[in-house]
Amino acid sequence: MEKIAFIGGGNMAVAIIGGLIASGWEPSRITVVDPNADQRDRLAAEHGVHITDDVATAAIADTIVLAVKPQVINALAGQMNTDLSGKLLLSIAAGVTIATLEQLFGPVALARTMPNTPALLGLGATGLYVNDHTSEVQRLEAQKIIESFGICVAVEQEELLDAVTAVSGSGPAYYFLMIEEMIKAGTALGLSREDAAALTVQTALGAATMAAQGDVPPEELRARVTSPNGTTQAAIVSMQNNAFGQIISNAMTACQTRAKELGKGQ
Repeated sequence: MEKIAFIGGGNMAVAIIGGLIASGWEPSRITVVDPNADQRDRLAAEHGVHITDDVATAAIADTIVLAVKPQVINALAGQMNTDLSGKLLLSIAAGVTIATLEQLFGPVALARTMPNTPALLGLGATGLYVNDHTSEVQRLEAQKIIESFGICVAVEQEELLDAVTAVSGSGPAYYFLMIEEMIKAGTALGLSREDAAALTVQTALGAATMAAQGDVPPEELRARVTSPNGTTQAAIVSMQNNAFGQIISNAMTACQTRAKELGKGQ
C-alpha cells in the first residue's frame, strides 16, 4: 500500500494531510517529519499520522513531500543521504527550481508545485510541473495529491510557474486588498464597519461562486449586472477611467518578475 511522508509539518503540510485523509487516505500511510515536538504531537493527536524527527525515515515512503522553507532545502538534502530512486519528490518550497532540486537529490522523479493559502480550506489553486524523470503514473499521483485540497493546473514549462505565482500563488492577497478597500469605502459612505465587512465578504463569495460555475464567462456576468446608465455602470466606468485593468496587469507582472528573481536566488 502506497505511503507518503511529509518533511515539515507546517500549515501547508497540514492542509495537504487534511485533504488526503478527507479523500480516503488512511492516516497510517502518512508520516510527518518535524523537529518541533509540540507540532508532532499536535499532528498525531489531530490526524492520527505517524510522527518522527528523523529525516531519513521519510525515505521509506513512495512519495516524499518537501514542505519546508527554501533556505532549508540544502541542509535537508544532506540529511536524506539515501537512495531515492523510484521515489517521487513533491516540492512546495517556493522558488526552488527543478535544476536545483536535481543537483541536491539526483536524477529522481520531481514534481514542483505552487499552492496557495486557500488550500487550508480545501479550496486551493495549485500549479504543477514535473521533470523528465517522472513517470506518467507518478505525475498522476502528484496531481491526485494536489486535487485532494483544491484544483491542479499542470504546466508544460517550468517558467510558467512564475505566472501561476502571479495569478493564484499571490492572488488571494489581491482579493483581500479589494475586500479591505471596499470595507473602508463602505464605512466612509456611512455603513458601520461590521455591516460593510459582512456585505463585502458575502458579495465576494457570491460573485466567486457564480464565476466558478463556469458556464458563463466573467465578462458576461459583469454585463448582466451593468445596466446602461445605472449605478453599476457608474462604478465600472470610474474604475476603467482610473486604469483598473492596467493596475492589475502591472501588479501581476511585478509579481512574476519577483518570482523569477527569487528563483535565481536574488
